[in-house]
Amino acid sequence: MIKFSRRSIALAFAAVFSGTSLNALGAVDDANDFKHNTSLSTAKTLDGEVMLFDFESKKIPSSIGSNNADLGLDTNQPISGERSLTVYFNTKENNASSIVIRPETPFDWSSYKDFHLAWEVTNSGTESVQIDLNIGDKNGDFYTRGIAVGVGETKTVYAKMDGHDQVDPPWATRTEFNFSSGFRSNPVTWESGDHQFYSFWGKKRLDLTGITAISLNAVGLVSDRQIKIDNIRLRPNPKMDKDFLVGLIDKYGQNAKADYEDKVNNDEHLAQIVADEMATLSGEKLPDRSKFHGWKDGPRFEGTGFFRTQKVKGKWAIIDPEGYLYFSTGIDIIRLSNSSTMTGYDFDDEYIPKRSADETVAEDDQPLNRVADKALHSRKIINDTRANLFEWLPSYDDPLGNHFGYRREAQSGPQKRGETYSFYSANLERRYGETYKESYLDTWRSVTVRRMLDWGYTSLGNWSQEQYYGNNQIPFVAFADIIGEFGTLSSGFDFWHGVPDAYDPRFRARAVAAAEHVAGQINNTPWCMGIFMDNEQSFGRGGSDELYYGIVFNTLKQDATQVPAKAAFTKILKEKYKSIKKLNKAWNKEYASWDSFAKGADSSFNTDAQKQDYSDLLYAYGVQYFGTVNSALKEVLPNHMYLGSRLPVWGMPDEIVKAAAENSDIITYNLYEEGIVPSEWEILEKVDAPSLIGEFSFGSDDAGHVHPGIIIASDQKDRGYMMKRYMETIVDNPYFVGVHMFQYMDGPISGRAYDGENYNTGMVNVADIPYKHMVKAAKEVHAELYQRRYGFLLEDDKK
Repeated sequence: MIKFSRRSIALAFAAVFSGTSLNALGAVDDANDFKHNTSLSTAKTLDGEVMLFDFESKKIPSSIGSNNADLGLDTNQPISGERSLTVYFNTKENNASSIVIRPETPFDWSSYKDFHLAWEVTNSGTESVQIDLNIGDKNGDFYTRGIAVGVGETKTVYAKMDGHDQVDPPWATRTEFNFSSGFRSNPVTWESGDHQFYSFWGKKRLDLTGITAISLNAVGLVSDRQIKIDNIRLRPNPKMDKDFLVGLIDKYGQNAKADYEDKVNNDEHLAQIVADEMATLSGEKLPDRSKFHGWKDGPRFEGTGFFRTQKVKGKWAIIDPEGYLYFSTGIDIIRLSNSSTMTGYDFDDEYIPKRSADETVAEDDQPLNRVADKALHSRKIINDTRANLFEWLPSYDDPLGNHFGYRREAQSGPQKRGETYSFYSANLERRYGETYKESYLDTWRSVTVRRMLDWGYTSLGNWSQEQYYGNNQIPFVAFADIIGEFGTLSSGFDFWHGVPDAYDPRFRARAVAAAEHVAGQINNTPWCMGIFMDNEQSFGRGGSDELYYGIVFNTLKQDATQVPAKAAFTKILKEKYKSIKKLNKAWNKEYASWDSFAKGADSSFNTDAQKQDYSDLLYAYGVQYFGTVNSALKEVLPNHMYLGSRLPVWGMPDEIVKAAAENSDIITYNLYEEGIVPSEWEILEKVDAPSLIGEFSFGSDDAGHVHPGIIIASDQKDRGYMMKRYMETIVDNPYFVGVHMFQYMDGPISGRAYDGENYNTGMVNVADIPYKHMVKAAKEVHAELYQRRYGFLLEDDKK
């Protein structure tokens, strides 16, 4: 469920900050170069704007270059003055395109405080464009943010460089710039017509004594775009609204400080919205669908009673239990587990049950799990910022007090544990009422299945509530985390956690336990299309050899008597080289003996032979990991497909993909870009295996959210357009057999409990109201799904 998945970002930024592949255009323009006032000895607030580049010279400054982008000066329709800089983002050679500002001498902005970087931008193309801003300092740190610009739109955009350090009380500073609010990106701290970049990742407080590069990046595009920019400048921050977080969330979980379409005004308004929708839902699957939502009008193949894969005239396909061609489209997170948000309250530790090593459900997969009544007397505020977010929280004896929950662990945010509340769940009770205990959930599940049928989806995506597994109307996928007591390894970028030591015998035992847990849920039903095991493991990433081969690089440093993977790697190398002298020669090392190598080795890179060995060892690890999980699953569920671990595209070295292809029924990826860019997916042809997208999303900021998401649309209509285009790039690709969107309901505006993710990525909002443009797009995709994917087979039959 990670939203840190834009594959080319790390590689693109590495190029930016290493100074490679920059096309410096034009001569030096001293008038446009920033001149820092070195006479200022202490930081002070700017009196006015400091212009960096206004592009009024006839030449582009030499400090401005590009990667896979063409630059020019527009004198016909400049944003202001006589000239603006035009940027053409190209997609033909690479899915990452950027403009780069690299001053000859790093910018020194350390004498300023409470300021931001701003400029004007115009989208002069025919599609909305997302711009990712990356700013790096002399220490190699960077901070990445993003924003979208609609077609024909001109806006002033800004990125805070230093935040309100003079503000009283002190908590405001910590909340604003260091995100102790628990959000992925905070609301704006002053009202204006300008647009703040949304926070993504990186170090938020950069070293202002040396800003070495500023880049504007377009990543993961499926078509070319063009923009104009002007007046890049520093500006003082306006006075901060110290209450920018106070009372942000209303009693429905909506943004109390903004108005937007389908915002619920009161319970009567919500009831009318529900009645209007129910009158339109047919609850019937499309007429060209088989019992299991395969293509009834297409050719039929051998039916085995369960889902399987087959290559049909050059295109991979899933075959449904009756033998019909099947393409899996679905939506993730149709459950309440991720709908809750931290409230700022907690209870005495003695009343909170501890996690045990034999649990098979991870903490963020747990249901709402309200604390026991005996704990209520110890309830207390532990985070004022969080508690003050809410206009309303019920008491525990309120009719809606049953929607409280608890998280014993959090991956990130200001609270490592604490009370949660699900406004989405409370809104379900408001929508559907309660005639018997939790009857509103039965109604919700019935309505959701009717929606999925009406919208044309062929399956339920990952992390659907277990109660959906027996619906017998639409196929589903199941999921299990492999957790418990076993060794882990570090790849050097362990976002969620270290990867399992797949050579540890305890890992296979826990994989079997996870498989048995799933088996008890699905009861061998043919409606289960397949099973995901684990999610977004950090198998390695680009940027350096140490990160790409991180599992090997870090494991070789360990003691083989303590780390099974180190013992396995040592054995593989010993079998290849026989003598330690031969290994030393190949790697240009001076290991004393195999025993000393096994105890802990210097793993730094010296030779190409060493890198090839690391590649072989990474592949061997991948085979061990996927092979172990696959065999454990098939031992318990021999008739169901293993759908892999949903590789994040920032963490899928070729060696891992090859191992997954050989030891999974379907390789699965999570891809947060505009769609499939063929030049980035040559690995598919190499491994020639069926593939499926497990996550993608698009979000906007016009539905109350203070962060739209990692892939940003200009508005809700654009969201629908982008979703349709994305899905079509997957349907058209011969290797993909499915595409699942993340997620069914929006993330809480105040951030989900586990990690603060607060994105507008849902098919429905917090009041369970569908986004009409998303629904329209889904219906359009599904109306022609099978004809578009497999219609050529009917044409071949006619010939």
